[in-house]
Amino acid sequence: MAVVLAFLCIFVLSINARGGGVTAARLQTHLSANLLANGLGQTPPMGWNSWNHFNCHIEEKLIMETADAMVSTGLAAIGYEYINLDDCWAQLHRDSQGNLLPNASTFPSGIKALANYVHDKGLKLGIYSDAGTRTCKGTMPGSLGHEEQDAKTFASWGIDYLKYDNCNNHGISPKKRYPKMSEALLNSGRAIFFSLCEWGQEDPATWAAGIGNSWRTTSDIKDNWKSMTSRADENDKWASYAGPGGWNDPDMLEVGNGAMKTEEYRAHFSIWALAKAPLLIGCDIRAMNNVTFELLSNKEVIAVNQDKLGVQGKKVKKDGDLEVWAGPLSDGKIAVVLWNRGPTEATVTAYWSDIGLESATVVSARDLWEHSTQASMKGQLSTNLKPHACRMYVLTPQ
Repeated sequence: MAVVLAFLCIFVLSINARGGGVTAARLQTHLSANLLANGLGQTPPMGWNSWNHFNCHIEEKLIMETADAMVSTGLAAIGYEYINLDDCWAQLHRDSQGNLLPNASTFPSGIKALANYVHDKGLKLGIYSDAGTRTCKGTMPGSLGHEEQDAKTFASWGIDYLKYDNCNNHGISPKKRYPKMSEALLNSGRAIFFSLCEWGQEDPATWAAGIGNSWRTTSDIKDNWKSMTSRADENDKWASYAGPGGWNDPDMLEVGNGAMKTEEYRAHFSIWALAKAPLLIGCDIRAMNNVTFELLSNKEVIAVNQDKLGVQGKKVKKDGDLEVWAGPLSDGKIAVVLWNRGPTEATVTAYWSDIGLESATVVSARDLWEHSTQASMKGQLSTNLKPHACRMYVLTPQ
C-alpha cells in the first residue's frame, strides 16, 4: 500500500507539473464520487465492436458467428464478453408508434432473438444509437427526443450495452443530451452499460462520471500509427478522472486489422491495457491469425487492464521519442511500459524516481510479453527497443 500511495502522489504531482491543476482531493473526488448508479463497469469493459472492420456491413449471421468465435477461440473465457453492434442495424424510419425497428433484410429474426442467442453463449449484446436526430451514417433514426422509449425498447430486447454517438445533434450541448438517455436507461428496468461517444468535444472526463460508465476522450481511431499514438496522448491527460464505474475511452482496438506492424499493435494493446481503456476488439475474430490472437489473449496484459485498484496508468517520462508509462496496481505492484516511438532503435530507461519507488527498493520485474521474470532489480529498468516497439512489465517490490 505504501508503494501505491507513493505512486499516486507522484501521479498527482506530474499532472500539476503539466498544468492540469489536479489536487489530491480532486483526484479522490473524480475517482469515487457521483458514479452512475447502475453498478456496472467496475473494471473496463471487454468485448468486440463491429465498426472498425465491418463499418455499415453488418447482419445477424455475422454477429452470431462472431459470438461463436468469441467462445470457440477462448477469448470469452479470458474476459471478452460484449458483442456490440454499431451503426446501421436499424430501419431507416421508426414504426407508427415511434419505435425503432431492426433492418428486416439484415436482421430478419429481430434483435431480441439475437440477444437470446448471444446470452445463450454466456455473452452480452451491445447496441448503438445516437444523441441526435439521425445516426452518423444517417441510415437510421437517432434517439434525441425518444430517449425513454428507446431505452425501454433496448431493455425489452435484452440489451446489455449502449454506445451513444454524437452526430446530427443540432448544436445542443452533450451535457444536455446525454443525461436524458442516462436517466432513461436507469429507469428501463435493465442494467445497461452506458458508453458516451461525444468524441471528447466538451471534455466529458470532467462531467460524465455520473452519467455514463465510459466516455470517449478522442475522435475516431484509424488503423495507423499516427492515429493510434495521438489517441493515446489525447486520452492520457484525463488519467486522473477514471476509476471503477467510469472509464476514459480512447476508442476501440485496431489490433488485427492489418495496417500496422506487429510491434505497433503490441504497443497499442499495451498502452490501452495500462490506461484502463475499454478493450473492444475491432477486427474479424472469425478470421484472425495466430499473431493477432496471441496479442489479444495475453492474460498478463489483460490482468493489468482489469486490476481491481482501477487507477489509469499514464505517461510519466518523455525524452524525445522515448517514453515511460506507468501506473499502480493492487498489492503494491506497478505496471510499466517502456516505449520507443521513434524511427530508430534506442534504449529506454525507467528510473525508480520516475515511477514512484524509493531508490533502494528491490523488485522483481515480470516481462508480460516474454513471460519471464528478472529478480532482485534495483534503481532502474532499461531495455533496447526496435522502432515503435515497447516492453511491458509488472514490478513487485520484494
